[in-house]
Amino acid sequence: MTQTTDFGFREVPRDAKASMVREVFDSVAPKYDVMNDLMSLGLHRAWKQIFVAAIAAGPRETLLDLAAGTGDVAFLAKKRGAGRVILSDINAAMLNVGQNRALQKGLAEGLTYVCSDAERIPLPDASVEKVSMAFGLRNCTDKDAVLREAHRVLRVGGRMHVLEFSRLEIDALRPLYDAWSFKALPAIGGRIAQDSESYQYLAESIRMFPDQPTLAGMMERAGFERVKWQNLSGGIVAIHTGWKL
Repeated sequence: MTQTTDFGFREVPRDAKASMVREVFDSVAPKYDVMNDLMSLGLHRAWKQIFVAAIAAGPRETLLDLAAGTGDVAFLAKKRGAGRVILSDINAAMLNVGQNRALQKGLAEGLTYVCSDAERIPLPDASVEKVSMAFGLRNCTDKDAVLREAHRVLRVGGRMHVLEFSRLEIDALRPLYDAWSFKALPAIGGRIAQDSESYQYLAESIRMFPDQPTLAGMMERAGFERVKWQNLSGGIVAIHTGWKL
């Protein structure tokens, strides 16, 4: 029997999800940064600032940024003093946008780009001090494998940081949040990026992602210790942190 997994609210063959997600991000890459501003009403910039401050990668440390996309987290980390940042993403189109942005910003030094699946990171064991992943884990087919791989490549004493949409904890805001997610976002995607279906998937993928305690438990099963989370904007997003000890 063919194994299935979620692709938004749909069930699809497990071995098909990666290519389907890749097609989504191939489509949205040219307008990705504009759409991030519109989708989050600009809040994603503040979330990423808080996230990178929590990572606190130093000048002698290597940060592996999984699902690096167009480079927001990597660029902020470099500006805050990270020594080396490896940008890894399964989607070449997103990395290409990120490379061009780095050149425009004069931030190319110390950045390395790797087009790879986060479930199979092409790095040696215990080779980096920090791992980050912002708004990418929910798009992975085998999230447990991603977490295990992150644990594998971390040195002892290293940390993983995950910034991801989570469960809103303010009941009164849920109707408004649902209307924004399932009506406004696809409409904006259709108008700005000429692709409403991809943004429908992105909204659905947020609802299918594990809540805060569930993700914390997944990180612990992957080997992380002292796992904790910090809610932002009432739990719309959360930062999860775990140590390799």
